Amino acid sequence: MRILQVSAEIFPLLKTGGLADIAGALPQALAAAGQDVRVLLPGFPQIVAGVAGLAPVAELRAPWGESARLLKGGIGAADVPAYVIDAPGLYDRPGNPYEDANRQPYGDSHKRFALLGWAAAQLAQGLDPDWQPELVHAHDWHAGLAPAYLAFADWRGRPRVRSVFTIHNLAYQGLFAPWNFTELGLPGEAFQLNGLEFHGQVSFMKAGLYFSDRLSTVSPTYAREIQTPEQGFGLDGLLRGRSGVLTGILNAVDDTVWNPASDPLLAAGYDVRRPGGKATCKAALQQALGLAVAPDAPVFTIVSRLTEQKGLPLVLDGLDTLVAQGGQLALLGSGDGWMEDAFRRRAAAAPESVSVTIGYNEPLAHQLFAGSDVTLVPSLFEPCGLTQMYGLRYGSLPLVHRVGGLADTVVDSTLEDMADGVATGFTFDEFSDAGYHRALRRAFALHARPADWRRVRATGMRRPADWGTAATAYIEMYQQALR
Repeated sequence: MRILQVSAEIFPLLKTGGLADIAGALPQALAAAGQDVRVLLPGFPQIVAGVAGLAPVAELRAPWGESARLLKGGIGAADVPAYVIDAPGLYDRPGNPYEDANRQPYGDSHKRFALLGWAAAQLAQGLDPDWQPELVHAHDWHAGLAPAYLAFADWRGRPRVRSVFTIHNLAYQGLFAPWNFTELGLPGEAFQLNGLEFHGQVSFMKAGLYFSDRLSTVSPTYAREIQTPEQGFGLDGLLRGRSGVLTGILNAVDDTVWNPASDPLLAAGYDVRRPGGKATCKAALQQALGLAVAPDAPVFTIVSRLTEQKGLPLVLDGLDTLVAQGGQLALLGSGDGWMEDAFRRRAAAAPESVSVTIGYNEPLAHQLFAGSDVTLVPSLFEPCGLTQMYGLRYGSLPLVHRVGGLADTVVDSTLEDMADGVATGFTFDEFSDAGYHRALRRAFALHARPADWRRVRATGMRRPADWGTAATAYIEMYQQALR
């Protein structure tokens, strides 16, 4: 199959979250399975700088009249073919892809990401004379207009190109003012209840949900949860109506990037059969962060956006208990200003027990998973979560709220599950301080039993999370869309 993947970011060129990891790994897994896959990306500076051998393919004119160029090159050692939309007036800006330096959304983001979907539809209609996709796979709201443009394209005399839309996080929907619709180049009939209209606004997310041929999201449990009022964010009715074409495919881990046995960013390599290097990584992490170098102190880590969705107020409220029991906390992330300040204050008050690094640092993220004992992911909701999967891979037992992909990947260390050899971490059902504290107590109790801890850690490290399995599920979904 000829497949075009459409995403706003991609690892290792540009990453603000898990979307980039998936967008980077899935094309390689599909190519390894024999598929003809290419990616389409907006021309953010990091992407333009990172795609090798960029050369012009075609001129592109946006529906509102703005000119752009379509370039083509390759990404990484695998040389994944990549199209890049060269439009400096839209993409070459300070700040991150979605917000300016003051953390405010750009006023023309409807154009910036409409152009991404528009370019995908133009490629599907033959913009590149040398290659035309059979199927367009759009990722999250940024690419949500691609299925809409395809739905309203003129396919007379040629086979219609199909579309798949993947929900990475339903909470972020790409909502814009109704008057922005006139610039999108879609017919008026697209802006209605059965279309882009969502409570009087334009919803890029809803465009993808309504107009795509098949839908997927990033875990089986999340696929069920988003069909409920509690987690549907107003779109649960639409999702229930399309449940017959909705599939939950669990994310995977790129073993070429996340592998403690071969990770060049670690102080020592290790694996499930030779775990000794993990103690070296822990000591190196404690020393580097200014924590007390104490082999017996359980190190808890957070690698996350600092938002309420991630359940981090539970961690703040329980931090005194964690430290009082001899634990240490190492955090890496950025987000809400009040939360950044709160964690900074806790680190300043107890520097040998709490370390806080604001921002994102890919090498440090690897070192945190390798040097920690527990990975904290107490999210209020979580579509899939890659953090707990990296923790499992690196022998850092996840402590999670049992929702979404967290429920699909972590088995609580109950006596029964430990006896059955399936326990991999710690879970709690009730999203409350009490629920979180009970899971925290279980983590400390198990850590005090080193032999049991090692057995659970080994089970977690062995848990399969390969992209080959995930790619097979995506290929089956693509075949369903083409049928």
